[in-house]
Parts: sequence; C-alpha cells; structure tokens
Amino acid sequence: MRRQFTIWALGVLLSASFANAAVLATVNGANITSDEVNNVLMEGTQGRFDSLPSDKQNELRQRIIEGMIAQELVFDDAKKSGILESKEFKSEYQKLADRMKTQLAAKVWEQQQFDTIKVDPKEVKDYYDKNPDEFVDKEKVHARHILVKTTEEADAVIKSMKGLSGDKLKTEFIAQAKSKSTGPSAAKGGDLGYFPRGQMVPSFNDAVFAMKEGTISSDPVQSQFGYHVIYLEDKVVAKKMSFEEVKNFIEQRLKMDKFKAFMEKKMATLKSKAKITYAK
Repeated sequence: MRRQFTIWALGVLLSASFANAAVLATVNGANITSDEVNNVLMEGTQGRFDSLPSDKQNELRQRIIEGMIAQELVFDDAKKSGILESKEFKSEYQKLADRMKTQLAAKVWEQQQFDTIKVDPKEVKDYYDKNPDEFVDKEKVHARHILVKTTEEADAVIKSMKGLSGDKLKTEFIAQAKSKSTGPSAAKGGDLGYFPRGQMVPSFNDAVFAMKEGTISSDPVQSQFGYHVIYLEDKVVAKKMSFEEVKNFIEQRLKMDKFKAFMEKKMATLKSKAKITYAK
C-alpha cells in the first residue's frame, strides 16, 4: 500500500531521527551539520534516500556538503562586500520575511493540529494483523563487485582468484576492486552494501541472487555499465517483521492518515467561511 505525505508531514517524522546533529564541516566559523544535510537529502529524494545504494548515498551526501560549503563561502564574501547593507538586499529580505512569517505560522498551526491526533493501540495491532504482506523484510544480499570495460579483463580477474576461498578470497577481491574497478564503489573495495532482489539491473540481480556466500561469479556479468565480477559476502533470507519492530511505524502511518483526513475537513470548513475571490 503506497502513501503520499506532504513535505511538512515528512519533516515531522524526520525531526526526531536527526535530533543529535553532528558537525560535518565548518566554514569560517559557520557549522554545517548532519541535521541540515540529512533534511536536504530526504527532501531532494522525496523521502527515498535510505533506499538508494550505499555508493549513491555517499555520492549525494558529499555533493550536498560541498554545495553547502560553497553557499557559506559566497555568503561570507557577500557580507564582506556590504551586500547585507544594500537597499536591494533589504528589500528582498523583507519580502522573504513576510512570506516566511505566513509559512512559519502555518507550520506551527499544523504542528498543533497534528499533536491533537491520537491513535488507539488496538488500531495499530489490527492494521498489523490485516496487512501481513507489508511487514516482510525482503530477501537481500551483501555484495561487492569489480567493474571493468571488457570481458577479457573480467576473465583475467576471475582467473587470478581461482583456488582462493574464505578470508583469502575476500581480501584479494577487495584489493583488486580498489586497484582495477572503474565503478564508484572501488575505493570501498567494491562494496555495494545490502540490497533486495530487483534493485540492481536484471543481469546483475539474477547472477548475485543465484550465488553462494563467500564465492565470486564464475563468469563475467555483462550490463550497460560494463562487465562485473561479483563477490557475495552475505545473504539474508526474507522474514516477517515482528509487531514490536514495526508498531511505531504503523502508529505514525495511521496518525498521518487521520491527520490528512482531518486537514481536508478543516480546510473545507475554513474555506466555506472565508471570502475568496479569483482574478478573471
């Protein structure tokens, strides 16, 4: 069952997760925190950041941090050049302040309305019991790969590790991934982290889920990116998540549903009482 939430509603859920913000960078005394970066990432990916591959997450996170550093550098230079005292800046700042006052008041008002919504524990358990398919932790694997341009290069990599097993195979694979792979995960020894069936391109997906833990692919795996040699580090079978694991998530989902219904009714009432005219 797919749900859509407003940007504000998503922010309510995220605020608790990023309460303990760490300083990721400091620019001329101004801190850039994990809280700020995480919020930009979640908004930019519409809440899907955690579902991205680990190498893509790291790439996006670094891009956001560098962008925020650039913004601080520009702001610092703007202050030194007297921009903050200019008529143009003050005029635009006042316009922004007026808009923000309306938006902030609306946000605080919505938060107050949201806090009045209650969910009965029985509703939470009932939802869990009636929607078992939603709470299955899918089968997933933890894999590494070495990406090269030609099948000959991939064959050579596979041949070089023939006869290795256990820790020796893993150590050698990581070393070759760092030195030979052309993929963005090369610096991490080709580590792709854990991912479920269907997340990778079909040829890669079919190959890796057919492998045994602690082995490498016996043949190169071709995709639109090149030729892959895969090492399967771990495999986790699908399992149903317990009620204790998901009850907080269900409660928030139901609360959001109730809040959405409440807001639709509330806005209809406010609109019926207001005098609204539309430009022709």
